[in-house]
Amino acid sequence: MPIIFADGSIDPITLFKVPEHFVVFYSSIVNGEMWCPDCRRVEDIVKETFSGDDHDVLIVYVGDRTQWKNPTNIYRQEPWHITNVPTIIRLKNGKEDGRLSDDQEILNELKTFVKSE
Repeated sequence: MPIIFADGSIDPITLFKVPEHFVVFYSSIVNGEMWCPDCRRVEDIVKETFSGDDHDVLIVYVGDRTQWKNPTNIYRQEPWHITNVPTIIRLKNGKEDGRLSDDQEILNELKTFVKSE
């Protein structure tokens, strides 16, 4: 399945109902690239891991730096409680089933995390 990009109108609760089994939270693109260096660091392994037909993924951009740093950012709230980007969440039966929440964890564990679906 291809990598799907959420548009800015999707609300956080609806994300639990998407057909994809994985949701990747990234910094938004500013001046042609994601503003977060950690997100840029994991981008290639995320693309490589999810480029085949085995796993489906939804990419969600959390906002520019100012939006993300605001404690009221919608993804920092219920139900996601994202504290840093990048974060990858595995969904199962409409609920969170696992989470990788920093670039080193993603670089080291993403392949195993996806296979354990």
